[in-house]
Amino acid sequence: VQLQASGGGLVQPGGSLRLSCASSRNIASIDVMGWYRQAPGKQRELVALVTSGGTTNYAESVKGRFTISRDNAKNTVYLQMNSLKPEDTAVYFCYGRLTWQIYWGQGTQVTVSS
Repeated sequence: VQLQASGGGLVQPGGSLRLSCASSRNIASIDVMGWYRQAPGKQRELVALVTSGGTTNYAESVKGRFTISRDNAKNTVYLQMNSLKPEDTAVYFCYGRLTWQIYWGQGTQVTVSS
């Protein structure tokens, strides 16, 4: 499985971005997909996950601001990020898990700054 992340960039506090993660495999067959992020000097942390059944899970820090969704027809998972804060600045990584195998996409940089 190859995952291709895109959509990062520079945005002002309070702004929005939408990240995309395109999969080389039919995502309906992937158990869990989602996003992690890693800020400078910090460990990689969970942002949001969505299961093949549509169940979602979010980090407390992004609840109410971020929304994860999946478009099976396009084999793509999205992360809509609203009300962005400077502390959301990080490299965001696309994630996929198929049974016991884990897949990572390349990171996309998100910078929230005025």
